[in-house]
Amino acid sequence: MSPASQSPATQRAAAKTTRHVPVGGRTADPGTVAIVGVGPGDPGLLTLRAAAELERADTVIVGRAHCPAEILAYCRPDAEIIDSAEGDPAKLAARAAKAGRRVVRLFQGDPGLGCGLADEGGALAKAGVPFEVVPGVSAVTGVPGYAGIPLTDAKHREVRVVDASHGGVDWDRFADPAATLVILGAEDTLPETVKGLVAAGRPASTPAAMTSLGTTTEQETVVSTLHRLVADTKGMESPAMIIVGDVVGWRDRLSWFETKALFGWRVLVPRTKEQAASLSDQLRGYGAVPDEVPTISVEPPRTPQQMDRAVKGLVTGRYEWVVFTSTNAVKAVREKFVDYGLDARAFAGLKVAAVGEQTAAALVEFGIQPDLTPTGQQSSEGLAEVWPPYDEDLDPINRVLLPRADIATDTLIARLTELGWECEDVTAYRTVRAAPPPAPIREAIKGGGFDAVLFTSSSTVKNLIGIAGKPHNVTVIAVIGPQTAKTAEEYGLRVDVMADRPSVSALAEALAEYGAKRRAAQIEAGDPLRKPSQMRRGARRRK
Repeated sequence: MSPASQSPATQRAAAKTTRHVPVGGRTADPGTVAIVGVGPGDPGLLTLRAAAELERADTVIVGRAHCPAEILAYCRPDAEIIDSAEGDPAKLAARAAKAGRRVVRLFQGDPGLGCGLADEGGALAKAGVPFEVVPGVSAVTGVPGYAGIPLTDAKHREVRVVDASHGGVDWDRFADPAATLVILGAEDTLPETVKGLVAAGRPASTPAAMTSLGTTTEQETVVSTLHRLVADTKGMESPAMIIVGDVVGWRDRLSWFETKALFGWRVLVPRTKEQAASLSDQLRGYGAVPDEVPTISVEPPRTPQQMDRAVKGLVTGRYEWVVFTSTNAVKAVREKFVDYGLDARAFAGLKVAAVGEQTAAALVEFGIQPDLTPTGQQSSEGLAEVWPPYDEDLDPINRVLLPRADIATDTLIARLTELGWECEDVTAYRTVRAAPPPAPIREAIKGGGFDAVLFTSSSTVKNLIGIAGKPHNVTVIAVIGPQTAKTAEEYGLRVDVMADRPSVSALAEALAEYGAKRRAAQIEAGDPLRKPSQMRRGARRRK
């Protein structure tokens, strides 16, 4: 069966099991070139087959300025990444393939539409280099789809695509008002394009739309007419696409991307990438652009012997319960287990408690299903409320192990002691203030470059201000709970959003609800739709 006829799942599995191992910079079989389309901008539009090709590539040739980092993340760590600006891409690909390497040549959109498939594929064929083509989502269909404009409907069944980037188009050939026009590269020749279409017979009142930076969170769509298009789109960024025809009228009903609750919002998440993964994914689902900035650094305890003794006691049956109050505590114990050659089976016979859903998820990933989690407030206080009293008839051991941070509070220990339990509080890790973020991030925080910042604890408030300064007063401040809100207010911040329950998922939901209400209010008042960052003095404003 040829690769083109296999299912995507089969291709992906094959890529993982038949990956070529470089030996001295060469693969074991003759080199080939895969000409791969990566879609118009959204990394989520990468096809399964394109991802599989990237995963097994020895050399990747790409225009770095136009390729999202999320796409290159599919490459192996040892893959050679070559910028196409370094020379003729076809010659670079041919040279690498002849050296026995598996080469991937990346194109935006689809290689065969508005890209270099004809030229580069022809050059490879002339050089006798085997190649294959992996089609991608084309901007011609992807961008209108994200703009909420169908290219055909029951009344309009013809679509004509025009490349106007070099001018000189015979617009008389595109005068039929029944056909939808998709015009590429017209942002630099827009007056000439509009004048040519009207002169060819298209009414000046014909609906027209321009979308710039399509399928990205910077996407902007302006709906107008041929008569007003030049004036209404002044200042829009490249690359842009123009759609001409009555199908533009569907935009009001079908716009789904730019109407997301947090569309285009730049949101500061004061956590590490590892900690913020699920939160950032949730924010992207609301249309936001998350920026992870760690405010604390997690380091091993100064006296690791305490943790060594705790792990040995855990294995030998010293404890009845083990309590995890953070994902960092789970990670610290898991790393100790690895050091000792242990796994989750060592928890057999132990009862395990988790302070909240994030910690519980980390335990499940470790292979441990928590026996107890709070039913209400997800905090040490919430866990204390549901903790059972010690019963000497039911509990053979009354000791509880709490592997925690060096700055943890004693609320939970006090409550468990009242209930008859003997607690062993062990420092599993230390938290120290992280290094300041890069200067552009600090400037964006203080200058209003962020639309919102999420504070997940009082310490994130203190540490962010300590390493980067106070957020600008136009920035929306969202906090996980009352204690964090109190700390934020003590530091002079205005709290705009508070989660209805103390979890990062609920915090993201609350921010999205705030964003949706803010957008609805702007629409009802007839105001231009502006993000919070666009309300600061000197910000770029567009109607």
